[in-house]
Amino acid sequence: MSKITPFLWFDRNAEEAMNFYVSIFKNSRVVNVARFGKEGQVPGGEVLIATFQLDGQEFCALNGGPEYTFTPAISFYVKCETQQEVDELWDKLLADGESLGCGWIKDKYGLTWQIIPNILPELLQDKDAGKSERVRQAMLRMQKIDINSLQQAYNRR
Repeated sequence: MSKITPFLWFDRNAEEAMNFYVSIFKNSRVVNVARFGKEGQVPGGEVLIATFQLDGQEFCALNGGPEYTFTPAISFYVKCETQQEVDELWDKLLADGESLGCGWIKDKYGLTWQIIPNILPELLQDKDAGKSERVRQAMLRMQKIDINSLQQAYNRR
């Protein structure tokens, strides 16, 4: 178990968001839900705090009210092996959300995600400055990251 757990403050839709995220990522599950009513913890009451795992990473969600909202200053970086994985996660997380460009998405709950193929940092860090710059320029023109286009930019002469 990780020592650090992201804690997410939602207005009133923590349970809905948690179920949405758990439905998208493999190896994910709801761990615990604490429901409260006027008399304290009650079955069927409103979710106060929920704990869940996304691909084995633990998260906590709180229905804390509208006082705080999410910003792209904090995002979740999702490492993807294949274009198929990029496409699948992109499509699901983007539903009713917004593309921010360069592989970034703001989902319908306001959380920001980076859907990034593992090859992108490798290509960007290539010792050949020309190759890495072509990859960077290609990436800057993308909404969703396209591995084939990155490789074409890398191999261009």
